[in-house]
Amino acid sequence: MIKAALIAGARPNFIKIAALEYAFRTSGKFENLLIHTGQHYDAKMSDIFFRQLGMPEPDMYLGVGSGSHAPQTARVMTEIEPVFQEHQPDVVLVVGDVNSTVATALTAKKLHIPLVHVEAGLRSFDRSMPEEINRMATDAISDWLYVSEPSGEKHLLAEGQPADRIMFAGNVMIDSLRRFEDQARSTAEHERRGLEAGNYFLITAHRPAMVDVPDRLAVFADALLRLAEQAPVVFPIHPRTASRLQDLPIGRQLIDHERVHLTEPIGYLEFMCLMMHAGLIVTDSGGIQEETTALLQPCVTVRPNTERPVTVDEGTNILMDLDAEQIAQAGVKALSGNWKQGRIPEKWDGKASDRIASHLADHL
Repeated sequence: MIKAALIAGARPNFIKIAALEYAFRTSGKFENLLIHTGQHYDAKMSDIFFRQLGMPEPDMYLGVGSGSHAPQTARVMTEIEPVFQEHQPDVVLVVGDVNSTVATALTAKKLHIPLVHVEAGLRSFDRSMPEEINRMATDAISDWLYVSEPSGEKHLLAEGQPADRIMFAGNVMIDSLRRFEDQARSTAEHERRGLEAGNYFLITAHRPAMVDVPDRLAVFADALLRLAEQAPVVFPIHPRTASRLQDLPIGRQLIDHERVHLTEPIGYLEFMCLMMHAGLIVTDSGGIQEETTALLQPCVTVRPNTERPVTVDEGTNILMDLDAEQIAQAGVKALSGNWKQGRIPEKWDGKASDRIASHLADHL
């Protein structure tokens, strides 16, 4: 049995690690050591995801909490090093691009433990994004690099990574989506909220460049008010973002609007159901670009770039500047059924985690 330390830190990690944990466990070739760093520690962002995604209780909970980048990264390193020293995993597996990812990667490599990065090679080429730094640093020191789309392989080769360390495995986030798709649909969350399928907008926003800059947040609030003139707007919102909106006159208009539903963060299954039935999803997230592409749902990503170009080139995602009128016009197009046709990218078939488990078992 191969002892594999699987590291989860934040919401997108949970969805990916759930698929990998299940594939490793059911392969019969791995002994899993599931470690939750506690980067996302709120029950709505953590416990409910573990429960709904069928993951066992973490073997270790590090409880690092929130904070700015340097202290949070340092706390993960400080807390996880003695865990690795005590349990001596044969391999450490990290996913994505959060601070827990790069902190764990650095610690594992300095302890000479083989390191795997799942979702490697994604690049926005925007180094102002902390996630881009995390991705590049993690890829540079990983022993095995599993990519989710062809661009990842191209970038890694251009950066000098040897081809025999890279595998195009597919998208593990979509593994979880396919596994729980029927359960998500059965929640009928849109109906529970009194929403008509195909006739509401689903919103997410969390990046500091969007929610921590008052002028930009005001433009985003204006865009949502214009969308609300067309159909209801559902916005699961972080308390910090809600507080920022309260400080803006247009933000208070948004909060008080009868067709704008600001909700607390919600569970994976319920959110997936809302995504399946929305007329349009407007986001600044990375993973949601992938989920909407897999579901063939219209998506606007309010960013100048994306590290997931396959969602634009082949999928249903469109990049858009932060422009209230443009976003409102996107709403008109989506609700009228005039959105571009997408297709599901190669190897986004729900079997990426199985391919990774098989490959790793053979090569370790």
